[in-house]
Amino acid sequence: MAQVTPSIFRKSAILSGLVTEEQLSAVISELKDSAGGSAADISERLIAAKLTEQGVISEYQADQLIAGRTKLNLGPYIIVDWIGQGGMGQVFKAVHEMMGRESAVKVLPLSKATPESIANFRREIRMQANLDHPNLVRAYDAGEDGNVHYLVVEYVPGTDLRRLVRSKGKLSIQQAATIVMNSALGIEYAHQRDLVHRDVKPGNILVTPDGTAKVSDLGLAGFLDDPSDPRHGKTVGTADYLSPEQIQTPQNITKVTDIYSLGCTLYYAVTGKVPYPGGTAGSKARRHMEETPWHPRRFNDEISDEFVDLIADMMEKDPEIRIQSCEEVAQRLSAWASDDGLLIDNPSSPSRWTPEPPPSVQNERIVINAHDTGSASYDVADLALTELSGQTSQGTGSNGNQDTQRTDVPAPPIPVLVNNQIETSSTSTDVTLALSIAIPLSIIIGMVIGFFVAKL
Repeated sequence: MAQVTPSIFRKSAILSGLVTEEQLSAVISELKDSAGGSAADISERLIAAKLTEQGVISEYQADQLIAGRTKLNLGPYIIVDWIGQGGMGQVFKAVHEMMGRESAVKVLPLSKATPESIANFRREIRMQANLDHPNLVRAYDAGEDGNVHYLVVEYVPGTDLRRLVRSKGKLSIQQAATIVMNSALGIEYAHQRDLVHRDVKPGNILVTPDGTAKVSDLGLAGFLDDPSDPRHGKTVGTADYLSPEQIQTPQNITKVTDIYSLGCTLYYAVTGKVPYPGGTAGSKARRHMEETPWHPRRFNDEISDEFVDLIADMMEKDPEIRIQSCEEVAQRLSAWASDDGLLIDNPSSPSRWTPEPPPSVQNERIVINAHDTGSASYDVADLALTELSGQTSQGTGSNGNQDTQRTDVPAPPIPVLVNNQIETSSTSTDVTLALSIAIPLSIIIGMVIGFFVAKL
């Protein structure tokens, strides 16, 4: 680890307002007494660790202050941690400086802050502001800090269903039924207000330690028959969970679109597999329209016939004969679900990604001469917000369990199920045919050339 210039952290800590001079002096004095050295000999990391241990700052804040960043707030919300990256925004954990309430703050990245994306973000804010249900993530506030647009929502401790399955494997029937039943109740509430989510998937279902599920992320949601919706008539969603009508007739989306996606989610929860693994977004779309996924019992022999029938009814390709309401989905799942909730052993593994810096181009960053160990002058530089490529909650697990993001990500073709028979993709068939022609032909040409060379 590179050595940190001694005075950067101390100055940024004071300028940020997170640490008082008294708190800093007390920590330095305590460390100096225990180490028996001078204040200049105490490393910035050691001071930051002590302040973190005392609860003055969080680990995330300590890292940012060591990097010289001093603006760790969005309006009245103090950023304490980085949660993750979504399809259209970065999400931070924050605490209201007056109320002390923990919240999740979704930020529109500056790299995506076009007039159209800002309008969509504001539209999402207004939609979520009108929803209040225990199985939907509630919106608390929204605002702008300089040129940064943000949405403040309920902070849900725990994990999302995708991470839960990837970490623990397929869920028990009772666990899956309880989580998806909760989700269906939340989605039904939105449907009664003519709102269609359009991106129901495991990554958008948050699961608390007591097993309560809350549906999140209305970034792609829209009202039925809303001509002002900029995504009306467009195929939007996530490839692994798209309904056939989202692909074939996106101008005729109905509430049962979400039921198909919820059925794919239920399939994933009890099998640990997406319905159509492997391939590109385009190939997945074709398979949603034309093919049948592997029987769920192939991956989980505890699934009863009645449960299989429910998944099939939710994933029916014809929207006219699919289950018609999330209320019915919840009622049918209640036979397996727990009334008292479930204790979920949520994964607590650290993120594999480097946390994003605080979301502001106006963020002050202290730059100090490497030889400065005192209170010499320093410059303030603007910190441009960057977005890590590939930093999403989607990916491929070690067991081939793939949950693709909203973009077309190529993957090797795999065998697909058609009428209970295995057949390879058209790509592999074409390659085989080409090789069967090319190899004999090359042998013949070689023999002819060899004949003429021998004559010479």
